[in-house]
Amino acid sequence: MTSTTKDIKPALFVLTSHGVKGETGEPTGFYLGEVTHPFAVLDVAGIPVEFASINGGEPPVDGLDLDDAINARYWNSEGFRYAIRNTSRLSNVDPKNYSAIFFAGGHGAMWDFPTSPAVNSVARDIYEAGGVVAAVCHGPAALVNITLSNGAHLVAGKNVAAFTDDEERAVKLDKVVPFLLASTLAARGAHHHPAPDWTAKVVIDGRLVTGQNPQSATGVGEALRDLLTA
Repeated sequence: MTSTTKDIKPALFVLTSHGVKGETGEPTGFYLGEVTHPFAVLDVAGIPVEFASINGGEPPVDGLDLDDAINARYWNSEGFRYAIRNTSRLSNVDPKNYSAIFFAGGHGAMWDFPTSPAVNSVARDIYEAGGVVAAVCHGPAALVNITLSNGAHLVAGKNVAAFTDDEERAVKLDKVVPFLLASTLAARGAHHHPAPDWTAKVVIDGRLVTGQNPQSATGVGEALRDLLTA
Protein backbone atom coordinates (compact mmCIF):
# COMPACT_ATOMS: atom_id res chain seq x y z
CA MET A 1 0.00 0.00 0.00
CA THR A 2 1.25 3.47 -0.79
CA SER A 3 2.27 5.69 2.10
CA THR A 4 0.06 8.57 0.93
CA THR A 5 -3.29 8.93 -0.76
CA LYS A 6 -2.89 12.60 -1.65
CA ASP A 7 -2.35 11.80 -5.34
CA ILE A 8 -5.46 9.63 -5.69
CA LYS A 9 -8.23 11.30 -7.64
CA PRO A 10 -11.64 11.22 -5.95
CA ALA A 11 -13.99 8.28 -6.11
CA LEU A 12 -17.40 9.25 -7.48
CA PHE A 13 -20.33 7.89 -5.48
CA VAL A 14 -23.50 7.75 -7.60
CA LEU A 15 -26.95 7.72 -6.00
CA THR A 16 -30.36 7.03 -7.47
CA SER A 17 -32.79 9.90 -7.95
CA HIS A 18 -35.81 7.58 -8.19
CA GLY A 19 -38.06 7.76 -5.16
CA VAL A 20 -41.01 5.39 -5.71
CA LYS A 21 -41.21 1.59 -5.88
CA GLY A 22 -42.92 1.08 -9.22
CA GLU A 23 -46.71 1.38 -9.10
CA THR A 24 -46.90 0.77 -5.34
CA GLY A 25 -46.54 4.41 -4.33
CA GLU A 26 -44.14 3.29 -1.58
CA PRO A 27 -41.09 5.52 -1.12
CA THR A 28 -37.57 4.40 -1.87
CA GLY A 29 -34.27 5.96 -2.88
CA PHE A 30 -30.61 5.29 -2.16
CA TYR A 31 -29.93 3.03 0.82
CA LEU A 32 -28.07 5.10 3.40
CA GLY A 33 -25.87 2.34 4.79
CA GLU A 34 -24.69 1.44 1.31
CA VAL A 35 -23.28 4.96 1.05
CA THR A 36 -22.01 5.60 4.58
CA HIS A 37 -20.27 2.27 5.11
CA PRO A 38 -18.08 2.38 1.98
CA PHE A 39 -17.62 6.12 2.51
CA ALA A 40 -16.33 5.49 6.03
CA VAL A 41 -13.67 3.12 4.70
CA LEU A 42 -12.42 5.63 2.13
CA ASP A 43 -12.69 8.48 4.64
CA VAL A 44 -10.34 6.74 7.08
CA ALA A 45 -7.95 5.96 4.21
CA GLY A 46 -7.86 9.62 3.16
CA ILE A 47 -9.34 8.93 -0.27
CA PRO A 48 -11.56 11.82 -1.39
CA VAL A 49 -15.16 11.15 -2.39
CA GLU A 50 -17.56 13.26 -4.42
CA PHE A 51 -21.27 12.64 -4.89
CA ALA A 52 -23.45 12.59 -7.98
CA SER A 53 -26.98 11.43 -8.68
CA ILE A 54 -28.92 10.86 -11.85
CA ASN A 55 -30.83 14.15 -11.60
CA GLY A 56 -28.48 16.09 -9.31
CA GLY A 57 -29.49 17.95 -6.17
CA GLU A 58 -30.82 16.04 -3.16
CA PRO A 59 -31.75 12.43 -3.92
CA PRO A 60 -34.35 10.51 -1.91
CA VAL A 61 -33.01 8.40 0.95
CA ASP A 62 -34.14 4.97 2.13
CA GLY A 63 -32.90 2.78 4.97
CA LEU A 64 -32.54 5.76 7.30
CA ASP A 65 -31.44 3.62 10.24
CA LEU A 66 -29.83 5.94 12.75
CA ASP A 67 -29.34 3.10 15.25
CA ASP A 68 -26.47 2.20 12.91
CA ALA A 69 -23.54 4.14 14.38
CA ILE A 70 -21.88 4.83 11.02
CA ASN A 71 -25.16 6.06 9.53
CA ALA A 72 -25.74 8.31 12.54
CA ARG A 73 -22.22 9.74 12.47
CA TYR A 74 -22.43 10.84 8.86
CA TRP A 75 -26.13 11.76 8.78
CA ASN A 76 -25.44 14.11 11.70
CA SER A 77 -22.39 15.57 9.94
CA GLU A 78 -23.18 18.89 8.30
CA GLY A 79 -20.43 18.35 5.73
CA PHE A 80 -21.84 14.99 4.67
CA ARG A 81 -25.42 16.26 4.60
CA TYR A 82 -24.39 19.28 2.52
CA ALA A 83 -22.70 16.98 0.02
CA ILE A 84 -25.80 14.77 -0.19
CA ARG A 85 -28.11 17.77 -0.61
CA ASN A 86 -25.98 19.12 -3.43
CA THR A 87 -25.00 16.16 -5.59
CA SER A 88 -23.79 16.83 -9.11
CA ARG A 89 -25.95 15.71 -12.00
CA LEU A 90 -24.15 12.66 -13.34
CA SER A 91 -24.36 13.85 -16.94
CA ASN A 92 -22.43 16.99 -15.95
CA VAL A 93 -19.37 15.33 -14.40
CA ASP A 94 -16.05 14.91 -16.16
CA PRO A 95 -14.96 11.26 -15.92
CA LYS A 96 -11.30 12.27 -16.15
CA ASN A 97 -11.54 13.73 -12.64
CA TYR A 98 -12.19 10.38 -10.94
CA SER A 99 -10.24 7.27 -10.05
CA ALA A 100 -13.34 5.17 -9.49
CA ILE A 101 -17.11 5.17 -9.75
CA PHE A 102 -19.27 3.49 -7.12
CA PHE A 103 -22.99 2.82 -7.56
CA ALA A 104 -24.87 2.68 -4.26
CA GLY A 105 -27.94 0.53 -3.93
CA GLY A 106 -31.48 1.13 -2.80
CA HIS A 107 -34.45 -0.08 -4.81
CA GLY A 108 -34.69 3.21 -6.70
CA ALA A 109 -31.55 2.24 -8.59
CA MET A 110 -33.52 -0.43 -10.43
CA TRP A 111 -35.46 2.23 -12.31
CA ASP A 112 -33.02 5.00 -13.21
CA PHE A 113 -29.55 3.44 -13.25
CA PRO A 114 -30.13 1.09 -16.23
CA THR A 115 -31.84 3.75 -18.34
CA SER A 116 -29.35 6.59 -17.78
CA PRO A 117 -27.05 7.35 -20.74
CA ALA A 118 -24.71 9.08 -18.28
CA VAL A 119 -24.28 5.88 -16.26
CA ASN A 120 -23.09 4.17 -19.41
CA SER A 121 -20.77 6.90 -20.63
CA VAL A 122 -19.20 7.98 -17.33
CA ALA A 123 -18.60 4.44 -16.06
CA ARG A 124 -17.19 3.32 -19.40
CA ASP A 125 -14.80 6.27 -19.57
CA ILE A 126 -13.56 5.74 -16.01
CA TYR A 127 -13.12 1.99 -16.54
CA GLU A 128 -11.37 2.31 -19.91
CA ALA A 129 -9.01 4.91 -18.42
CA GLY A 130 -7.87 2.33 -15.86
CA GLY A 131 -10.25 3.25 -13.06
CA VAL A 132 -12.38 1.06 -10.83
CA VAL A 133 -16.11 0.39 -11.20
CA ALA A 134 -17.86 -0.72 -8.00
CA ALA A 135 -21.45 -1.33 -6.94
CA VAL A 136 -23.40 -2.91 -4.09
CA CYS A 137 -26.82 -4.53 -3.63
CA HIS A 138 -29.11 -2.93 -6.25
CA GLY A 139 -26.28 -0.67 -7.40
CA PRO A 140 -25.23 -3.30 -9.98
CA ALA A 141 -28.42 -2.33 -11.83
CA ALA A 142 -26.08 0.27 -13.31
CA LEU A 143 -24.02 -2.52 -14.85
CA VAL A 144 -26.88 -4.11 -16.77
CA ASN A 145 -26.56 -1.84 -19.79
CA ILE A 146 -22.99 -0.50 -19.60
CA THR A 147 -21.12 -1.30 -22.80
CA LEU A 148 -17.45 -0.78 -23.59
CA SER A 149 -16.09 0.97 -26.66
CA ASN A 150 -15.97 -2.38 -28.47
CA GLY A 151 -19.71 -2.85 -27.92
CA ALA A 152 -19.37 -5.65 -25.37
CA HIS A 153 -21.18 -5.47 -22.05
CA LEU A 154 -18.84 -4.50 -19.21
CA VAL A 155 -20.04 -7.49 -17.18
CA ALA A 156 -19.72 -10.06 -19.98
CA GLY A 157 -17.48 -12.85 -18.73
CA LYS A 158 -16.97 -11.09 -15.38
CA ASN A 159 -17.57 -12.51 -11.92
CA VAL A 160 -20.13 -10.45 -10.00
CA ALA A 161 -22.29 -10.28 -6.90
CA ALA A 162 -25.64 -8.48 -6.66
CA PHE A 163 -28.94 -8.56 -4.80
CA THR A 164 -30.17 -12.05 -5.55
CA ASP A 165 -33.48 -13.12 -7.01
CA ASP A 166 -34.13 -15.02 -3.77
CA GLU A 167 -33.55 -11.87 -1.71
CA GLU A 168 -35.90 -9.93 -4.00
CA ARG A 169 -38.56 -12.56 -3.46
CA ALA A 170 -37.90 -12.48 0.30
CA VAL A 171 -38.73 -8.76 0.44
CA LYS A 172 -41.77 -9.39 -1.80
CA LEU A 173 -40.66 -6.95 -4.48
CA ASP A 174 -39.89 -9.46 -7.23
CA LYS A 175 -43.13 -8.49 -9.00
CA VAL A 176 -42.57 -4.77 -8.41
CA VAL A 177 -39.05 -4.18 -9.73
CA PRO A 178 -38.76 -3.81 -13.51
CA PHE A 179 -36.50 -6.87 -13.74
CA LEU A 180 -34.69 -9.35 -11.50
CA LEU A 181 -31.16 -8.05 -11.13
CA ALA A 182 -29.10 -11.22 -10.74
CA SER A 183 -30.88 -13.00 -13.59
CA THR A 184 -30.44 -10.01 -15.87
CA LEU A 185 -26.73 -9.69 -15.12
CA ALA A 186 -26.37 -13.38 -15.97
CA ALA A 187 -28.25 -12.78 -19.23
CA ARG A 188 -25.64 -10.13 -20.06
CA GLY A 189 -22.92 -12.76 -19.73
CA ALA A 190 -21.89 -12.16 -16.12
CA HIS A 191 -21.02 -15.03 -13.78
CA HIS A 192 -23.18 -14.31 -10.74
CA HIS A 193 -21.97 -15.73 -7.41
CA PRO A 194 -24.76 -15.75 -4.81
CA ALA A 195 -24.30 -16.24 -1.09
CA PRO A 196 -27.15 -17.19 1.27
CA ASP A 197 -29.70 -14.41 1.80
CA TRP A 198 -28.39 -11.44 3.82
CA THR A 199 -24.86 -12.84 3.95
CA ALA A 200 -21.94 -10.56 3.07
CA LYS A 201 -20.51 -11.35 -0.37
CA VAL A 202 -17.98 -9.27 -2.29
CA VAL A 203 -16.61 -10.30 -5.68
CA ILE A 204 -13.53 -8.67 -7.22
CA ASP A 205 -12.79 -9.25 -10.89
CA GLY A 206 -9.91 -7.05 -11.95
CA ARG A 207 -11.15 -3.47 -11.63
CA LEU A 208 -14.79 -4.47 -11.13
CA VAL A 209 -15.99 -4.77 -7.52
CA THR A 210 -19.51 -5.86 -6.62
CA GLY A 211 -21.35 -6.75 -3.42
CA GLN A 212 -24.57 -8.64 -2.84
CA ASN A 213 -26.53 -6.71 -0.22
CA PRO A 214 -26.30 -4.10 2.57
CA GLN A 215 -24.19 -6.52 4.59
CA SER A 216 -21.57 -6.32 1.82
CA ALA A 217 -21.22 -2.53 1.78
CA THR A 218 -18.16 -2.26 4.02
CA GLY A 219 -16.41 -5.05 2.14
CA VAL A 220 -16.99 -3.29 -1.17
CA GLY A 221 -15.48 -0.15 0.33
CA GLU A 222 -12.46 -2.11 1.53
CA ALA A 223 -11.93 -3.69 -1.89
CA LEU A 224 -12.25 -0.30 -3.56
CA ARG A 225 -9.74 1.21 -1.12
CA ASP A 226 -7.29 -1.61 -1.70
CA LEU A 227 -7.45 -1.30 -5.48
CA LEU A 228 -6.96 2.47 -5.33
CA THR A 229 -4.01 2.27 -2.96
CA ALA A 230 -2.26 -0.73 -4.52
